[in-house]
Parts: sequence; structure tokens; C-alpha cells
Amino acid sequence: MKRLIPCLLMVLTACSGLKRNPVLPEFLATPSGFLDASYPTAQVEVDSPGHTTNGIQMDIQRAWQDGKNLNAEVCFTVPDSSDWSLWNASLNYSGGLLQEYGTTFISQEEPAEGQPEVRCDLLTFVVAPDTDLSSASIVVQAIAAYPREGDYCSLYMPKIQQALSDRGIGITLECLETAGSAVMQITGRPGDMTQEQAEQIVFSDEFYTIKGPWTFNIHLQQE
Repeated sequence: MKRLIPCLLMVLTACSGLKRNPVLPEFLATPSGFLDASYPTAQVEVDSPGHTTNGIQMDIQRAWQDGKNLNAEVCFTVPDSSDWSLWNASLNYSGGLLQEYGTTFISQEEPAEGQPEVRCDLLTFVVAPDTDLSSASIVVQAIAAYPREGDYCSLYMPKIQQALSDRGIGITLECLETAGSAVMQITGRPGDMTQEQAEQIVFSDEFYTIKGPWTFNIHLQQE
């Protein structure tokens, strides 16, 4: 019996060292297959499916609720070849505001015959069964193309430098060779400005976002 106790302690010690799997947000977790009967499966009517703001045309091709998910197929024109996506969306409904959402890439159409390039994403909100969607709205606040490696030098530096000059901010930028690749760096700033303050201005998300909003009024037509 005495020889079994050390073995048991070793097993318990080993088990205590196992890592737990992280808990995923509900819309990313594996579906259980169970849906409460109070969840509808229904088409969603969109009052005005298309809007243009700041030169970006955005449309909801279709919208529907499937169990817990309120889905909207959103297509929008993109201004250049960067990886643009939906940024800061919300679902506004009677008595509430839902700002957590998921997006899934659907397709991207190349420009043709003078028409701009169009990207389509699936926008998904996870809603409670008692959510009143008889009169609600989907709002996209902006689209964004988060800079990829090398984008600051190839795409963003001239735009950022011009904006700084227009505002009278004495920050100068250059692309310098670092470890075999060009990297945008701050080479000059006002004497009363810290390096951290300069970086907050230069690397602000305003330089890779286009603001809306694009607002779509929706009505759930429950089957």
C-alpha cells in the first residue's frame, strides 16, 4: 500500500500540469447542433440595400436569421489592392446594441470595364432568442486594410506624410533599409514631442481606414 501512494501522487502531479483549452467566443465555438425552439429561421427584409459614403459603395445582397446567427452578405467596392475588410460593425435593435460580430470572406471580383473591384464578406451576429428584430439596423462604421509587411513604404508613407504636412505637424518620414527590407521610420519630429507621441500620430488607424457609416434598416420576417 505504501508503494502505491507515491505512484498515485506522480499521476496527480502530471495531470495538474496539463493545459486547458481556451474558451472560444460563442460564434467561433463548435456548434452543438441544439437550437432552442424559440430561435427563428427567417429571411430578413432590408429597406435600402445600397449606400455610398466617402466613395465606397456598400450593399447587403441578402440577410437572414438561422438559429442563433443573424447573417448579412455585405459587398463593397475597394479603393486599391490592399486587403480591405469590414471594421467596427454593430447591430442596433429595440432595447439593445450588439457590437460583437464575426466576418467570413466570401469572394472578391476583379475590376472590369471601368468598374471597381468588389469584395463580399459574411457578417454574423449571435443574437438571443428574445431579440426584437422587427425593426433594427446593421451599421458598418468603417472598412480597413490593416497594413501588411512593406505596405507602409509602398502604399502609406506618401499619404501619411502629406496629411502631416497639411496639418502643419513637423514629423518627417523615410523608408530605411533594415535587415534587408525597407522600413518606414520617423526621422524628424518637433522638439516638444516625444517619440511615443509621434508614433501614435503616424501609426494611427485613420491612415488605413475609410469611415462610413453605412446604415441598413432591417426587418425580420419570421416564418
